[in-house]
Amino acid sequence: MTSPALEAFPPDTAAIPGSAAACPAPPGVPDPLGLLDVFGEDFVREPHPWLELLRTESPVHHDPGTGLWLVSRHEDVRRVLLEPEDFLPDNAQHAVTPLPVSVLRILARAGFTLPPALANNGTESHAGLRRLVTRFFHARRVEEAVPVIERIAEELLARARTPLDTAGSCDLFASYAQILPCRVLMELLGIEGIEPATLIRWSDASLELFYGRPSPERQPELAALVGDFHRWLTATVRGGAVPEDSFIGALRRHRLPGGEPLDVRTAVAACFFVFIAGQSTTGQLIATVLRRVSTEPGLWVRAGAEPGLAEAWVEEVLRREPPVTTWRRVTARDLSLGGVRLPAGAPLLLMLMGSGSDPEVFPEPATMCPHRPNIRHHLAFGAGRHRCPGASLARTEAAVALRVAARALPGLRPAAGPTEPPMLGLLSFRAPLEVPVSVA
Repeated sequence: MTSPALEAFPPDTAAIPGSAAACPAPPGVPDPLGLLDVFGEDFVREPHPWLELLRTESPVHHDPGTGLWLVSRHEDVRRVLLEPEDFLPDNAQHAVTPLPVSVLRILARAGFTLPPALANNGTESHAGLRRLVTRFFHARRVEEAVPVIERIAEELLARARTPLDTAGSCDLFASYAQILPCRVLMELLGIEGIEPATLIRWSDASLELFYGRPSPERQPELAALVGDFHRWLTATVRGGAVPEDSFIGALRRHRLPGGEPLDVRTAVAACFFVFIAGQSTTGQLIATVLRRVSTEPGLWVRAGAEPGLAEAWVEEVLRREPPVTTWRRVTARDLSLGGVRLPAGAPLLLMLMGSGSDPEVFPEPATMCPHRPNIRHHLAFGAGRHRCPGASLARTEAAVALRVAARALPGLRPAAGPTEPPMLGLLSFRAPLEVPVSVA
C-alpha cells in the first residue's frame, strides 16, 4: 500500500464556476498573480508583497503551478484549522514534487511509510498520540528544561568564540541555531548513541524531499538519507536500549482506542514527525530570531538584559516570519471558503505567514511591535486539535538562545557581505541558512 507521504498532489483542481480562480483578468490586463511561484527566488526572498496581493485580490486562490488553493486571510485560515471534520489533515505530509519509481524503490527498500500518526492523522487514534507527545513538552517540563537549554547554549557559544576571535566572524546558524534544538531534543527524549549532525542531516533531507522541488538527480540522494533515517528510527523503536520513561518507551507502552498496542510503523511515523519538528523548525526559528534582532540598532544588548524582551521578540518573529510558513489541508466535502466554492478533495495551502500580517487582525503588520496587545493571536503553531504540541518548547528555546547569545556576545553584529544570506525556500519552511556575524 502506498504511503500518503509518497503521493504527489492530485492533478490541478478545476476551477469551480463563480470562484475567483474561474474569473481571469479582463483582456489586456495582466494578472499579477499569474507570475506567482511559491518556490521562486522573489517569493522566497520577500514573500510579503505576494501574500498581501493574495489577501486583497484573491484570498482563496487556485495556484496552477502546484494545484493548491492558497488560503491567506487570518479568518479563513483559522476556520480551516478549527474545523477538522470539513478540512482534513490527510495531505499534510504528502510529497510536493512527484517521486519517480526509482526513488520510490529506494524508500521501499528502507521500509519507509508514514501512516497517520500526528500531523496527518484525522482518525480517532490522534487524540491519544497527541496526549502522549504533549506529556513530554508541556509547560512545566519545558520550564524545568531551561537550565539544560542554557547549558547547551553556553557550550556552543564558547566554541563559536574561537572563529570569532581568530577570524573575526562566524556563522551562528551552523554552529549554534541549528544544533542547539537537536541536542536539547535528544536530552529531553532520551536519545543516545547517534551524533546530532547525523540527525540534522537526515531531518533536512526529509524536509527537502517531501516539501521541496529537488532535481531528479538530487532526489535519489535525499531518498537514501531518508531511508537511513527511517531504518534507524525503526531499529530504535523495535529494540533500541531506551529508558522506559523516555518518549520511545512511552510509544511502546501506548494503546490505541481499541486497546491494542501501537504498531511499530505508526510509532516510527510519530517519531519521524517529532524529531523533524522538534529540531529543524526550531533551529529555523532561532536563526530567524538571531538575524532579525541583530539587525535592529541597539536591540541586541537589550535582548540580553531586559526581562521579557527576548520572549516578546520571538513572538513577533513568529507572527511576521514564522519558520513554518504554510500547512496543508484537503476538503472533506463540497463547501464554500472565503466566498469561493470548493469541491470535495480540494487541496489547500494555508498561508500561515500571510495570516500573521493580516491588517484586519494586526494593525501596521509590517512593523515589528513586540508589545502588541494581541501578540499571540498569530497562527504560526496552528490552532485547534492539531496545534503544535511543541509550541512552548520552541518559544522557550528561541528566547533562551537569543538571551544567552546576547549576553555572551554583547558586541555582536551582522557580518558585512556582498549578498544576502541564502534562504531555505521549501513549500512550508523558510529561514536563513546562514547567520554570519562578527564582533565589534
